[in-house]
Amino acid sequence: MANDNLFQQAKDAVNNFMTSNPNEQDKQAAKNAIQAAYTNCTPEEKQHLQQLEQQLEQNQQLS
Repeated sequence: MANDNLFQQAKDAVNNFMTSNPNEQDKQAAKNAIQAAYTNCTPEEKQHLQQLEQQLEQNQQLS
């Protein structure tokens, strides 16, 4: 159950980063949330977390 919350926090952090006027601190917070969610995640969640990481990197390249 705790990992479900970490997974949701990671999704929320990336979503906030993508929809706001993000700064480096926001990006680092999103990365930290993703890394925390990797603990005890399911294979499906791991795949989704990897996609979230890719979104962050793509957004950085567009900036």
